[in-house]
Amino acid sequence: MSLHGATSAGEGRSFLFLQGPHGPFFHQLAGRLRETGAATWRVGFNAGDAAFWPDRQSYIPFTAPQEDWPATLAVLLDEKNITDIVLYGDTRPIHAEAVARARDRGLVVHVFEEGYLRPYWVTYERDGSNGNSALMGMSVAEMRRRLEDAGQPIPEAPARWGDMRQHVFYGAAYHWFVMVQGWRYRNFRPHREITVFQEFRLHFRKAVLMPFHWVERMAATAVIRHGGFPYHLVLLQLEHDANFRAHSPFSGTPEFLDTVMRGFARGAPAHHRLVIKAHPLEDGRVNLQRVIGRLAARHGITGRVHFLRGGKLAALLDGARSAVTVNSTAAQQALWRGLPLKAFGAAVYSKPEFVSDQPIDEFFANPRPPDAEAYRSYRLFLLETSQLPGGFYSARGRRQLLREAPARMLSPHSPYEVLGGTTEAAVQQL
Repeated sequence: MSLHGATSAGEGRSFLFLQGPHGPFFHQLAGRLRETGAATWRVGFNAGDAAFWPDRQSYIPFTAPQEDWPATLAVLLDEKNITDIVLYGDTRPIHAEAVARARDRGLVVHVFEEGYLRPYWVTYERDGSNGNSALMGMSVAEMRRRLEDAGQPIPEAPARWGDMRQHVFYGAAYHWFVMVQGWRYRNFRPHREITVFQEFRLHFRKAVLMPFHWVERMAATAVIRHGGFPYHLVLLQLEHDANFRAHSPFSGTPEFLDTVMRGFARGAPAHHRLVIKAHPLEDGRVNLQRVIGRLAARHGITGRVHFLRGGKLAALLDGARSAVTVNSTAAQQALWRGLPLKAFGAAVYSKPEFVSDQPIDEFFANPRPPDAEAYRSYRLFLLETSQLPGGFYSARGRRQLLREAPARMLSPHSPYEVLGGTTEAAVQQL
């Protein structure tokens, strides 16, 4: 059964929006909720937040020191009679505080994230996402039980990324506003370790070097695709990404790479290669090429390691023997293809049926494949519950997402409570 509606309108509901994905999605979503009778408010922590929320009457600037946020939030919850909190990602400090306060008061927390099954879906959950998701404590057997009445066809894995150009555009615009109008929010502290100016400078440098990196990537890809050697694919993440920082056993990417390359040196057959693929949005704050060269020399595998600066994932996965990551959502494409997967961090897909628990050297020596049927059940369960079609960044993706997101948010039941449960009969069209 697919959930395509809500059980109540928005009368009596008051939604407090915190930080969202770059771009206009949160403002447009608030407009749809107001059409149902709900009240909506937005707290802005910097000029980038303000730029994408043009409704000044519902915009609340937070310009005090961050230490004042808990007290300010408590006042806002009372003054605006807040019933629901809406946010993008639940681990940045201002959001973690809001989630804790909401739980104490029995408020509903709506968490949006990038899709677990990217790029044609986004994730909508209640109370937490990624390592804090309700999926973490749910077995495949329980998912199968809830899917008994579903019987929906399973969509194929996408072969390309989603709205990357629009994603980059809105990210650049957001940081531009934060940088040039920073005087209006002098106390703002980003949840990442570097300043907004440093981040802008890294992105500017990446833009300048993009043509050179493209040539380098094409050459490296040609070597891999036509080299005739078996290889294992390492899927890197952004080191400053919340999912990596909050749910990873590693202090950073170099430590993760050291563990992987040591295991490869000890366990992989001598004629196998290691392909390390950077995240498409990698900005160069860590010199990955230098780190990889140094670690390859340390472990005696120089000449057996290939580094790619982003690029298309599908073709690389089609030729790979296995995949390794911390907890990247891109690993789901490896599982869909039936590739053995080793994941070190907490991830919603870290189920024993399809993620290997072998030590890393044993994994490279003889990787254990996933249970394909178990993964199909898991994937279908996500598509029937928390994965909403559409995207945050392109106009077309937002239109598609806005058709369903308000109804999900107005439902008294979380996505995972409805499917296969006793509340199915209560689901009706908004």
